[in-house]
Amino acid sequence: MADLTRAQWRKSTRSSSNGGACVEVAGNLPGVVAVRDSKDPAGPALTFSPTAWRAFLAEVAARA
Repeated sequence: MADLTRAQWRKSTRSSSNGGACVEVAGNLPGVVAVRDSKDPAGPALTFSPTAWRAFLAEVAARA
């Protein structure tokens, strides 16, 4: 399990401030990209290798 205590979380610039369904991503940790629900910041987070995260983003972009 990755140590996320130093994670610097960020939301998409396309997220609204009305508390919508958003995710936050922390990409500042060595060897891991973490993702969490912005409505539950103390809740669980998913972690990915940077390679897996890039593959996920490429697949999302290809389907957009």
